[in-house]
Amino acid sequence: MAPQNPLGKLAEPRPPDGLESTLDLLRLAKAGDRGALERLLARSVPALRRWASGRLPRWTRDLMDTDDLVQETVLRTVNRINDFEPRHEGALLAYLRKAVMNRIRDEVGRKKRMPAQQSLDENHADRGASPLEEAIGREAVERYEAALTRLRDEDREAIITRVEMESSYDEVAQALGKPSPDAARMAVSRALLRLAREMNRGV
Repeated sequence: MAPQNPLGKLAEPRPPDGLESTLDLLRLAKAGDRGALERLLARSVPALRRWASGRLPRWTRDLMDTDDLVQETVLRTVNRINDFEPRHEGALLAYLRKAVMNRIRDEVGRKKRMPAQQSLDENHADRGASPLEEAIGREAVERYEAALTRLRDEDREAIITRVEMESSYDEVAQALGKPSPDAARMAVSRALLRLAREMNRGV
């Protein structure tokens, strides 16, 4: 059964009216505030689309529409939003990102089982490589992701939101509940320093 779309159609984001806290918007949305839900989705979906594009192996992007995959997954997830209890600013993006990643894994596994995939695979030396893996190498990606797990939640969300989701510092401030873009920039800089230290451990 197709998920119910609480918005009818996801719109492109409009400029936010100030740096609204994601947690505040989430509380309002759970209380039935449609406008708060729309602003949450307008804030989250574009960043998730950019992030998903960087995570999908290249050979899959001719077989699935990233925008559709993200939108469908987010809509399924927000239908269960009342069951979600955020522990910190950035928790919603992490929750949605995990849902999208699970869907990507499902889709990649399904496409790999398709007979037609063989001809596509023959044209790719590294058929499972994502753009991130192609840019810095699979081993570096594995060290990066292992280091991320050892960071504090706020540091991890700052890095993923800025680096992987390519969000502006305005958007990072919104996602992390920072008072200004400059405060978000400082948080990202500090998080990247901690990430670098973690990645260098044992090297």
